Amino acid sequence: MKKNIAIIMGGYSSEYKISIKSGNVVFQYLDKEKFNAYRIIISKEKWVYLDKDENELSVNKHDFSVVIDNQHLRFDCVFNAIHGTPGEDGLMQAYFELLGIPQTSCNHYQAALTFNKRDLLSALKPYGIKAANSYYLNLGDTIDHVAIVEKVGLPCFVKANRAGSSFGISKVFEKKQLQAAIDKAFHEDDEIIIESFLDGTEVSVGVITFKGETLVLPLTEIVTDNDFFDYEAKYEGKSKEITPARLTEKQEENIRRQAKMAYEVLKMKGFSRSEFIFIGNEPYMLEMNTTPGLTEESILPQQAQIAGISLPQLFENAITEAMK
Repeated sequence: MKKNIAIIMGGYSSEYKISIKSGNVVFQYLDKEKFNAYRIIISKEKWVYLDKDENELSVNKHDFSVVIDNQHLRFDCVFNAIHGTPGEDGLMQAYFELLGIPQTSCNHYQAALTFNKRDLLSALKPYGIKAANSYYLNLGDTIDHVAIVEKVGLPCFVKANRAGSSFGISKVFEKKQLQAAIDKAFHEDDEIIIESFLDGTEVSVGVITFKGETLVLPLTEIVTDNDFFDYEAKYEGKSKEITPARLTEKQEENIRRQAKMAYEVLKMKGFSRSEFIFIGNEPYMLEMNTTPGLTEESILPQQAQIAGISLPQLFENAITEAMK
């Protein structure tokens, strides 16, 4: 009997449109012989089921159900394609855990931890996973530009602590640019992280649970035309993504070991895509994404394809693992 799968997409953040693209790709490639797929749009204004004619039906938030043609539809599993809040920060995960509905991403604690860059890097530091020197600010803190530059140096990166797709991020070359970058980051989040610039090769590492085992996918080297891997580089063709990455044997061994360790130490499940920068042979972690992009052009699906895993297989496996 075919399973009813809700594909949630949208969300409350600046990544709304990107999430819609990911969700529609999942909807397109999910095996219709095995699953009944339903697109569920989550936004601040409404939660709705979108039928094939783009008509909207309200979702009952009490039990996450939909009434279609007088039939009360409940879902066997939720495929999470929401980037940012509430799909990547633990809110939706906790909601589905309370309802007892399996979902494809990590559990609520892991989602909240990894979505918070500051907490993630602090949690992984005791395991030998390195990160850039950093300076933290919360909205309302006194801002001491001199202290920031003394701690992290120039150039540096100013980032929203809890945001994705490079929203709210700036590369700062001079102290006089700091305040504008801080204001930009605070527009996305009330916590920010300011990090020293790491001048090295950037590599993206996909790690998934595949057929019950932790699988590190082929590595991707990021070569951007811009100062860093920003929104334009990610989504508007201003970068090259080279898979497999051009690394030495030692570099590849180190980054694979650390990416797998991070995934297993945090008791992750589902998809993850972590970003690292190499200084010599040592990878320094920047962040971990737990609902990465899932379009045909996105990094993790490209890595899966090179590993011999098609999009239908990738998406079916995520559902199978979630429903175990």
